[in-house]
Amino acid sequence: MLYSVVIPVYNRPDEIDELLESLTQQTYKNFEVLIIEDGSSDKCVHIVDKYRNQLNIRYYYKANTGQGFSRNFGFSKANGDYFVVFDSDCIIPPHYFQTVTNRLSTEHIDCWGGPDRAHHSFSPVQKAINYSMTSFFTTGGMRGSNISLTDYHPRSFNMGISKEVYDITGGYKITRMGEDIEFSIRIIEHGFHSAYIERAYVYHKRRTNFKQFFKQLHFFGRARINIKRFYPNSFKPLHLYPVLFTAGFLLSIPLAFSGIPILSYIYLLFIFYAVILFSDALRKEKSSYIATLATFAGFIQLSAYGIGLISEMQRELSEKDNFSSK
Repeated sequence: MLYSVVIPVYNRPDEIDELLESLTQQTYKNFEVLIIEDGSSDKCVHIVDKYRNQLNIRYYYKANTGQGFSRNFGFSKANGDYFVVFDSDCIIPPHYFQTVTNRLSTEHIDCWGGPDRAHHSFSPVQKAINYSMTSFFTTGGMRGSNISLTDYHPRSFNMGISKEVYDITGGYKITRMGEDIEFSIRIIEHGFHSAYIERAYVYHKRRTNFKQFFKQLHFFGRARINIKRFYPNSFKPLHLYPVLFTAGFLLSIPLAFSGIPILSYIYLLFIFYAVILFSDALRKEKSSYIATLATFAGFIQLSAYGIGLISEMQRELSEKDNFSSK
């Protein structure tokens, strides 16, 4: 089987260098790589040139359209039986394609995804963020634990589809704001079989500081409401948990001094939650420093997502009000 690896990139040549280096280490070699430069001012063509003798690689430069439509552009140029999408800030373990090939040889799969992990070279902040994004206590473990799911909805940092999926669906319908979730839902609605392949993991670098992490999760919260515009039934009560968390956390401080019985002790719930995060992170990371950072990251993740979700809900209501007044 031939895989076409499609990687959109925007002003991140250093990340591409690490990603391509990891692809040279693959034990399964039958794949091509398509780098889609999405209107970058800081181009990565010189990085791509380094690997032309080591990888079957092609480079394309195009006007900026966002990651979703850039992946579509790559799909249209691809020759593979399967198209594989990675984010530019990923490092791919050597066994990735052999693992996927082994699974595909025993089961018909149209679409797959895998978890993300922290590489040993990651900074303490990156390891803390990775814990937060993969922990059962923040995301339900959907991105990092041993799960067996039917109709799994992959995310575009680590996602594969058959050529037939692209031919039938036409690829990404939106280019930002939850484009991978929308695409996954539509793939499954077309009757294609998706799967979670636990061993097909990637090392996902994500953001390198908490300010960037907050902005990213704020955007994810907004994206969840954007998906609801396309698929109203995809929005579940569980998605409101970050909103309740954020509201409760903000209210817990003034309530602590309110003198109102029971309500004045709400802050203890958040202390208890912080202890749970710290203890679990310490067990996994074996570092009290990383565990402390991971606890902080967990609070940032939920509050940023909740604030982003609220802001997009307000925008949606404002748009409806403006439409109804016309």
